[in-house]
Amino acid sequence: MRIALSVEYNGANYFGWQKQKIHKEKTIQYHIDLAISKIADEQISTICAGRTDTGVHAFSQIIHFDTTKRRLDYKWINGINSNLPSDVIVKKIYHVDEDFHARYSAQSRTYRYIILNQKYPSTYLSSNVLHFSDTINISKIKSAFKYLKGEKDFSCFRASGCSSKSPIKNIKTISITNYNNYLYIDITANSFLYHMVRNIVGTLLDIGISKFEPEHIDYLIKSLDRKKCSKMVLPNGLYLKNIYYPKKYNINPDDIFPYF
Repeated sequence: MRIALSVEYNGANYFGWQKQKIHKEKTIQYHIDLAISKIADEQISTICAGRTDTGVHAFSQIIHFDTTKRRLDYKWINGINSNLPSDVIVKKIYHVDEDFHARYSAQSRTYRYIILNQKYPSTYLSSNVLHFSDTINISKIKSAFKYLKGEKDFSCFRASGCSSKSPIKNIKTISITNYNNYLYIDITANSFLYHMVRNIVGTLLDIGISKFEPEHIDYLIKSLDRKKCSKMVLPNGLYLKNIYYPKKYNINPDDIFPYF
């Protein structure tokens, strides 16, 4: 039997999603696998939709696992959550076919980057948003979006160590909205390169403060050169927001993002 879960977590205290030999107890997957194994009464190893890096958060990370045990849905959720740290929680459960794969069945993913744009930082939000004190021209950033949309070679935004087979990705939508002193940059693509979102946001902020003009994005993409890209922003403002799957799996994205 294959089960999928929607997991939310604050990644501030972890070295990313994936289990590793070093710092293994400081990864999200370590705690998720351990908690599910206790409720399933068997060794469980989960597969996720997208591996988040150190300090990155998730509003709805989709994972799946196989088990021979049967439990009522609320017993799965409540049991797993009772064995998780307070900054990791299972929100939804889905019963899926054996052909479902959390990573390979995904059609697209949305990441959100949150910026606190004000003179002084916030002490209690320092691990959850990027503080940026300079005045940002939102119109300039919006003018740069047309250069990012579509299927392109995004090598200029690809960090070293990227394991993706191809640098060609398809950005389906990108937007920026503001609420009070918060700016939200949402990017939806079929998949992402290593550090791609953080590198894009860094460049967009440079455009927003008029260090570059919007068409600088076009120049960067054509250059294929990571060294020409702006400085990568910190991970603390990055959230894996939604994963989209074919309708047959009945996994509905959590479109409402209730924070900040």
